Amino acid sequence: MKRSRPGTAAVAVTVAAGLALAGCGGTDAPRGEERGDLKVLAMDAPQMKTLKKLTKEHFTAQTGITVDYTLLPENEARDRMNSEFATQAGNYDVASISAYEAPIYSEKGWLAPLDRYVKADGHFHQDDVFPHLVESLTGEDGKLYAEPFYGEGSFLMYRKDLFRKGHLTMPAKPTWKQVADLAARADGIDGASGICLRGLPGWGQNLAPINTVVNTFGGSWYDMKWNARLTSPEFKEAVRFYVDLLRSHGQPGAARMGVMEILESFVAGKCAMMYDATSLASSVEADGSSVKGRVGYVPAPHERTEQAGWLWTWAWGVQQASDRKDDAWKFISWASSKEYQEQVGRELGWTSAPAGNRRSLYANPEYQQAARAWYRQEYTAATDSADPKNPGVGPRPYTGISFLGIPEFAALGTAVSEQIAAAIAGQQSVDTALDKAQDLAQAAAAEYRGG
Repeated sequence: MKRSRPGTAAVAVTVAAGLALAGCGGTDAPRGEERGDLKVLAMDAPQMKTLKKLTKEHFTAQTGITVDYTLLPENEARDRMNSEFATQAGNYDVASISAYEAPIYSEKGWLAPLDRYVKADGHFHQDDVFPHLVESLTGEDGKLYAEPFYGEGSFLMYRKDLFRKGHLTMPAKPTWKQVADLAARADGIDGASGICLRGLPGWGQNLAPINTVVNTFGGSWYDMKWNARLTSPEFKEAVRFYVDLLRSHGQPGAARMGVMEILESFVAGKCAMMYDATSLASSVEADGSSVKGRVGYVPAPHERTEQAGWLWTWAWGVQQASDRKDDAWKFISWASSKEYQEQVGRELGWTSAPAGNRRSLYANPEYQQAARAWYRQEYTAATDSADPKNPGVGPRPYTGISFLGIPEFAALGTAVSEQIAAAIAGQQSVDTALDKAQDLAQAAAAEYRGG
């Protein structure tokens, strides 16, 4: 079903929220008139910290271009990016955008197309980039608007040592109900929680895993006429399952914990299992992790579908308002290259290399050896996720696995995630949370119903 052109109301709401948070995010935005450095805005993730660490020695030394990074927690980075690109303020030249923002930003003219740079760059090896990631970053006009820095699917990580101690066996392709049973039986072994899951509000936080559960339980946000279905039996069953699992066998303080917080808990040995992004495996297996070498990896849990994992990428996009587009491409050409992956591998170890974006990494024997515990599952997750066009059971009028590919979702998803987080915190029931969420979703899609 072809939907109507997205309106601007939801984007305006998101931008307003971004402006409000940008004023208290703890990092002042650089002034557009300062041209000494290339300005890069990104999420404060381990891969980004590694990139920042290596920039001066490799990129600046080779090109003479200095880079000023603004790294923020995910929710703050999104808000800053939305306000920046919507106003075309020119304070940043490059930002780490996702598969969600790329088609929306490109349609609004906020991103500079990269095709001519790719065509002229004989060293970038575009054909090495996973095609499905390229497709997710290509606009409706057929132009490429971003290059993947790293990609990811999702999978289940579990402590093999705790499972042995508890005489537990992980199925090769577990269902969510099997995972819930294992979480109950693993809970308390050596003081660990049964499972770690995201509970922090945010459409890119708790809703990312929750949406994969909704999809595989047979739920959807809307029917083909854009009527909201958040109070349908399937949607309620999925969210109730997730909330009950967290409240019964999840980590303490779950409603305040996002991806970085649960990763910290898992590597500290406080969780028997964790369902999250494949890109976290390098941190799980890093030196200093208390669980290094003791973790097993299996596909994303499912129920009524065969595949349930998400498909995602953090990619580099250039603001249309930037007057340093040539320098911006030089940065992207280095940061998203297979040569950069090799630099990371040689200097910091292959498990620190940004993964999930290029075929060549998975053909590299050094990476295969270093990432032997998980690289096959990581590769499979990146190439065999749920179908973004049909990730669940039955038709739906939107695309996306862990998100809805409509502009309204940034504001809507965050509002719904807050209601679910309140249920996780025990402040309201799941039914109450979804009754409120249903009203929000119905109002958000009024334009698509012709209302």
